[in-house]
Amino acid sequence: MIIIVGLLSGCGGINKILKSKDPEYKLRMAEQYFVKKKYNYAQSLYEDVMPNFKGTAIFEDLYYKYAYCAYYQKDYLNAENLFKSFLEAFPNSPKADELDYMRAYCYYKMSPKVALDQANTMKAIGMLQTYINTHPGSAKNKEANELIDICRIKLEEKDRLAARLYYDLGQFRAAGVSYTTLLNDFPDSEKSDEYKLMVIKSYFKFAELSVDERKVERYEQVITECNDFMDRFPDSKLVKEVENYISLTNNNIKKI
Repeated sequence: MIIIVGLLSGCGGINKILKSKDPEYKLRMAEQYFVKKKYNYAQSLYEDVMPNFKGTAIFEDLYYKYAYCAYYQKDYLNAENLFKSFLEAFPNSPKADELDYMRAYCYYKMSPKVALDQANTMKAIGMLQTYINTHPGSAKNKEANELIDICRIKLEEKDRLAARLYYDLGQFRAAGVSYTTLLNDFPDSEKSDEYKLMVIKSYFKFAELSVDERKVERYEQVITECNDFMDRFPDSKLVKEVENYISLTNNNIKKI
């Protein structure tokens, strides 16, 4: 009951302020709400008084806080758009570097769980890399690189799960192609040798299930993949398993 009364009184208070004809008073109240982290109220008041202060010396700071109101309410899409608008309006602002970074960071915050569409993750990588390229001396570059790494790990995991699904469903040729693409897209992955082994396993299964007249050429592809593994990962703990596939494949070719 106390919470309900508090909410009602809060809404009543903001409505009373909004009805005021004094923009200076509204701005002071917006500043107070911002300091108190009541960003929804501050946002309403900033938006209401913006036309009154456009072109004045305080408009830049007003717009800056207005944009952050959206960010602090986790309305990242709107916040990114407002940060962009700020940069267009105040390209020479001392805050330009910060808000350019925040635009990219908003997309990082919108990056979803691995299972979902990763368009925002890819957008975050692109914008963070652009930030690094255009702000070579920024103190934020270390963090930006770390965020890019996090995003790439997420993209790698999504692609890994997709490739594994093909394998589990028995779509071995598609699995082989997917694992090869995964290996090419993430060549520095700690799991590179595991992906290459899955390429071998996938094509071996594909060859096993092929019609007789296609088996030899498909087993030969397995040998090619095994030899490539040995060249690329000679010190891998998976070498013995690959050697076993070479032996099995050669035996199957001889039987044919």
